Amino acid sequence: MKAFRAFGPTMGKGKLSKKIIKIINDQVDKSPITKKNDYSSKLVSQIKNEIKFSNSFINKKLSKELIKNIKKYLEKSNINNIKEIKIINLWVVRQLKNEYNPIHYHEGQLSGVGYLKIPKNMNQNKMVKNKKIKTNGTIDFINGQKNFLSKSIYNLNPKVGDLMIFPNYLMHAAYPFNIEGERRSFSFNIKIIFKK
Repeated sequence: MKAFRAFGPTMGKGKLSKKIIKIINDQVDKSPITKKNDYSSKLVSQIKNEIKFSNSFINKKLSKELIKNIKKYLEKSNINNIKEIKIINLWVVRQLKNEYNPIHYHEGQLSGVGYLKIPKNMNQNKMVKNKKIKTNGTIDFINGQKNFLSKSIYNLNPKVGDLMIFPNYLMHAAYPFNIEGERRSFSFNIKIIFKK
């Protein structure tokens, strides 16, 4: 896990283990969407397939690795007076051709996104009005406005295994892509309880 500042807030970028990628993908592949686990109506996305995981599954299978990465991110951000890290919620986003997630932010104090599947050639750049589109399937993190010597957008072309951790208020958007396939990721929100 490395902590960096693309602009104002400190962001963290790390790698997921192959084990956790397999655990989540296997769970998604064997879990049909039901009224109980369908999370798409609770989110701003223009994506049909979003699955919320139960707290028992998160605690049993995912929390150890995620909390380890969150602790590293916080340590590198000089936040050390932590009593407890709680995962508020975690859901999987199964983004298909032409679906997208508009600019939004999350609840909690920290949020994260991990990448589980990426379609081959997702980033193929098509020409629109003689300009190449460079955002097919990428994610933008947005803070403030463009100024001299100050970027306001950090664009990430995700790879399988990438894990991003960031403050909940950091605006972000996931762009559509124009090929067949699934861009699978999971998102989560974190609450931190500090020592008194």
